[in-house]
Amino acid sequence: MDKRADSSNRAIAPMPRTWDARLARRLVTPLKASRVTPNHLTTVRLAVGVAGAVALARGGFVATNLGALLIVLSNFIDHTDGELARISGKSSKFGHFYDLASDAFVTIALFLCMGLGVAALHGDSALSQSTWLGAVAGIAVALIFYLRMRIESMAGKVGTRQASAAGFETEDVLYLLPLVTLTRQVEPFVIAASIGAPVFALWVAIDYRRVMRRTGPSPQQSSEAWGSR
Repeated sequence: MDKRADSSNRAIAPMPRTWDARLARRLVTPLKASRVTPNHLTTVRLAVGVAGAVALARGGFVATNLGALLIVLSNFIDHTDGELARISGKSSKFGHFYDLASDAFVTIALFLCMGLGVAALHGDSALSQSTWLGAVAGIAVALIFYLRMRIESMAGKVGTRQASAAGFETEDVLYLLPLVTLTRQVEPFVIAASIGAPVFALWVAIDYRRVMRRTGPSPQQSSEAWGSR
């Protein structure tokens, strides 16, 4: 997830590495001198993401596909706030936290509501196994977000940079979510996420311990990281 740029780098805003971030940069460039702030775009991202999660929780074919499209749109909008911050210098500590919190909330809601949707499709209660599997995936994602935030506070943004290839990052797999809903594979996806997310959380936890041993938490680094966006 493309986070906000440090205000010290306002004069230099290199082109993003990923295709969606490049498109986001072009779309928000006209807003550079406007009254629109990155926080406004983060709010739009959050609202669209929540709407997508709610639609996924309904469980019907139309609702799940609508929800998947909204989640994809929300994932794209997530790049716009960071790009606007980079080219306009509109950065703040609150904005950085708001961005991270929105990312975590939308992603957790995505998995939890997909589990609820599977339960609704089968006529099960909201506390059925599929809901719990979605909750497990969501909790694992919450842990991943927290640990990545801690790694960033100790090692900087380089420490949390995602793997990328051909202009795509790991998180861009969410753009394939409509394929999951169109082929009615939501339930297998939730099951896979309930296994894969905890495994990835364990890997991030190991990486966190490695970074902590190498650098140790630094109050100055922490304050600088929270001041970036």
